[in-house]
Amino acid sequence: MTNEDKLKDAFVEALDVEAADIDWDTLKYRGIEQWDSVAHMRLVGEIEDTFDVMLETEQVIDMSSYQVAKEMLIEMGVEFA
Repeated sequence: MTNEDKLKDAFVEALDVEAADIDWDTLKYRGIEQWDSVAHMRLVGEIEDTFDVMLETEQVIDMSSYQVAKEMLIEMGVEFA
């Protein structure tokens, strides 16, 4: 499983959505009904557990989309092919 797959799985689990129903290029915070503030905190936990990282408060606040989450992980040294 690639890190891309792992990140998508973290979103699917935290947001309780089907991967096939998501447009990953445009997925944004509050862009879908399921991604509210409570789901956002579940997502933070899923990402931290999946990638064994600890997000800073600023990162939690700034994580406004799937793409931003991916960029943050890349900055933390997680490799995406």
